[in-house]
Amino acid sequence: MNIVEKTDEEILALAKPLWRDLVKYSNEGKYGEFARNFSSSLARAMDQVAAGHQFAHSELARNLSDQFDSLGIIRRGEHVTVLYRQRSTRKPGEWLGRLVLGYEDGKVRIFGASIF
Repeated sequence: MNIVEKTDEEILALAKPLWRDLVKYSNEGKYGEFARNFSSSLARAMDQVAAGHQFAHSELARNLSDQFDSLGIIRRGEHVTVLYRQRSTRKPGEWLGRLVLGYEDGKVRIFGASIF
């Protein structure tokens, strides 16, 4: 099944624990755990040294709130993008979280993730 054929509720049920894990392991600075659900292409593209530097030096990346809201879903090709309103435990305001999901080898994997 192509992930774009799933309902919003099904997609959000898949996305929420993945986003929650990204937030948790970003806060803890655990790159290995942070990247464990990445697609093979994203894992190859991510530079572990650069990611470690980001974890060590980004106040936002190490202080994400576990409270977040889904804003919507965009379907395109064989991937869905789930948008989140993300907050920080230290910085005032809100950020846009983006989680791109698709199937790889029969499993839902993360093809992209960012916070703006």
